Amino acid sequence: MSNEIRVAVIGAGMAGKAHAAAFRSASTLYSPVLPPIKLVSIADMNPEFGSLAARRFGYERTDTSWQAIAAADDIDVVSVVIANSLHRQAVEGLLAAGKHVLCEKPLSDTLEDARAMAELAANATGIARVGFTFRRTPGIAYIRDLIRNGVLGNVLHFSGRYWTDYGFDPAAPMSWRYKGGTGSGALADVGSHLTYVSEFLCGDITAVSGGRLSTVIKERPLPLGAVMGHDHVAVSDTFEAVENDDYAAFSADFANGGSGGFEVSRVAAGHANSLIFEVFCANGSARFDQRRPSEIQLFLNQGDSAQNGYRQVILGPEHPYLSGGLPMDAPSVGFGQNEAFSYQARAFLEEVAGVPEADSLPRCATFDEGVRNMEILDAVTASAQANGKLITL
Repeated sequence: MSNEIRVAVIGAGMAGKAHAAAFRSASTLYSPVLPPIKLVSIADMNPEFGSLAARRFGYERTDTSWQAIAAADDIDVVSVVIANSLHRQAVEGLLAAGKHVLCEKPLSDTLEDARAMAELAANATGIARVGFTFRRTPGIAYIRDLIRNGVLGNVLHFSGRYWTDYGFDPAAPMSWRYKGGTGSGALADVGSHLTYVSEFLCGDITAVSGGRLSTVIKERPLPLGAVMGHDHVAVSDTFEAVENDDYAAFSADFANGGSGGFEVSRVAAGHANSLIFEVFCANGSARFDQRRPSEIQLFLNQGDSAQNGYRQVILGPEHPYLSGGLPMDAPSVGFGQNEAFSYQARAFLEEVAGVPEADSLPRCATFDEGVRNMEILDAVTASAQANGKLITL
């Protein structure tokens, strides 16, 4: 590697732009320990999308394929933010070319491909990591600290939901999100987030049961133009069948003896992006709502029961990641999901730059952890196909 880190992003859609912006801001977070970051290229099969994103976020050029990024000798680090079904071929090609790769979750669209990617990553010269972005959320990390340091104590029960509504309109155009095998819909898209968050807090899931998958909008119109993210565009009179799930639910057992309930949806009208969970522990409980990311709700079982209850805790510099991690380093400044992408990019770049782990943000998730996440989702799918059967992991 040269004395600078040279970055590209493959995918100029909604999450691709989040990665592009994150690399732009990553060096401004915390102390300046990174070498210069050079923003080289944003690649997208749609040249207009790629060009617009490159100009917006200050990248030098745009390319139209991952192959061009793999062949480029002026790129070291690549984020892969494209359709899940394309992850394997892109990641394999990039790692073979010696690039460092940060891949969006889920790792792939099939468990077989994910395992092959992890095996390749274990023997690659480049660093390969998967983006579990909500691990970067200060409120979630703080709840984890309260569990681990004994303030909340052992987890008894986790209850979480991730409701979105990008698919509730039957006129929303067909896209790759509505294609793929059983369990590759809402379960893979947002259920993957909720699942790794639960293990981040509660420890390993050992079994799932009560799996349920439902497709309530059976077909969608083909778009007349390119679709970015969850955008609505003009559509044709031709419809194609939706192949995966709009809704999923399941229960889980954790290794520590606790249990959990999970519900995810892409047809929850009025909930554009609602990741909400409560974790109930030996000494109290905590609640997080992604729509209010600068706070948590905390209940500690102390004092007179007539006065007990949840209280609001506003996040600030005393809480994980925030001290030095925002330009205005002060209480109640606020925090959002975009900042989580910046923290994720910073952590990845620190690892690439060789910053010791003890002096760095927590490392990004490994491909093995990405496989683990998909194994849980695969077990949920198996449970649903077997009328809710208990599936051990």
